[in-house]
Parts: sequence; structure tokens; C-alpha cells
Amino acid sequence: MQNTSSSQFLRRALVADAVMTGGAALILAAGGGIASGLLGLPEPLLRIAGLLLVPFVALVAYVATRPAIAHEAVRAIVALNVAWVAGSILLLVSGWVAPTALGYAFVIAQALAVGVFAELQVMGMRRPGEAVA
Repeated sequence: MQNTSSSQFLRRALVADAVMTGGAALILAAGGGIASGLLGLPEPLLRIAGLLLVPFVALVAYVATRPAIAHEAVRAIVALNVAWVAGSILLLVSGWVAPTALGYAFVIAQALAVGVFAELQVMGMRRPGEAVA
């Protein structure tokens, strides 16, 4: 028998990820020009990052809305989230960009949020009674 509270935990973590990432995608893709000046990050980088998030959001939303959540798909989502965090850190330490203080804060804050989503998704998969497809 499926434990509804545990599957709901993972489902909610995925939905939150899709909603927040979708908002970020919209802001980055549509507002990259405005954000670029404030953050000190190249406009093309922001716009491309926003556009790259669109298929990710579609994947996360699709997985979150299935009757049984496929853990292999969630593992892929977690891996992509971890890669995003690593890429964010690399961006800041590489010297490829010269963000403003607000830019540093933005990149760090979004990386932390993505890391939290990854951790919540891992926790959701480990909960007893989680529905597995």
C-alpha cells in the first residue's frame, strides 16, 4: 500500500522545484537585459540560462504529475540540480564573469535554493512507502 504522506512529500518537492524554476526561467529569459546591468552578468548568459531551464521545468512538472513517481527520473532531476549548483559555483570562481555584489548574492542564493530542492527530492525518495514506478 502506498504511503500517501511520503509520496506527497516528494511530489510537493518536485512541484515546488518546477514552480520556482519556472519563475526563474521566465525572469532570466524575458528580463535578462534588465537583470544583466544589476547583476553584472552577461545578458546572453542570463537569457540562455533561462531558456535552458524550460525543458527542465517541463520534465520536473511531468514527473511530479504522474500517478507513481519514477525514482530514476527523480535521480536524473537531482543530478541536474547538483550540476546546476556546481556550474553556479564554477561561474563565480572561474573569473569568466565579473558580477556585482548583487550578482554574487543572486548566483549564491539560487544555487542554495536548487541545492535545497535536490536534498528535499532525495529525502522524499528515501521516505518509507514512497510510490515507485
